[in-house]
Amino acid sequence: MELFILTIDYAGTFVFAISGALAGMKQKFDVFGVFILGLTTAIGGGTLRDLLIGSTPVGWMQNTIYVYIVLGAVVFTYLFRNHFRKLRRSMFLFDTIGIALYTILGLKKALSFGLSPEICVMLGVVSATFGGVIRDVLSGTAPLIFRKEIYASACLAGGVLFLLTDQWLGEVAGMTVAIIAVFLIRFFAVRNQWSLSFQQGD
Repeated sequence: MELFILTIDYAGTFVFAISGALAGMKQKFDVFGVFILGLTTAIGGGTLRDLLIGSTPVGWMQNTIYVYIVLGAVVFTYLFRNHFRKLRRSMFLFDTIGIALYTILGLKKALSFGLSPEICVMLGVVSATFGGVIRDVLSGTAPLIFRKEIYASACLAGGVLFLLTDQWLGEVAGMTVAIIAVFLIRFFAVRNQWSLSFQQGD
């Protein structure tokens, strides 16, 4: 089980770093700027979560492999940048994978601190979305979490689903189902232009 969770953690770090690096390249940042954007996207949500639950030093400061994963992701993105011609579509894909993984990872860590299920779900959403918030702010775009697109609500649905299925399916299966659910909700919401926005009348 620990290996499964660690794999999710490392995978989430890698794909979020790619998302940040793509955003930096889209804005024509220099190499340092691209790395910083990749790093903050990958660790931002988890850092805020750890600070809120009092888990310090925060995770990435206790294990430097996270920094190397981000560095590897930035190099990977640079080397294969010609394959990411449609940056918007690539950013969407990696961001969606990232929020799916980090929602459940953040929720699981919060549960290990004995917090209530409701708070744990909220912290899962924080873990998944606030790295992207930092990425968008630093790259000069409106954060996705504040737009009409279904974003944080997909994470919320996945977190609740995990709590409901954990006891029935087992921990690994419950996490897998919830991760897939977050990805599919976000993917089809964007594809079909679903939103939860209020329509203002004339």
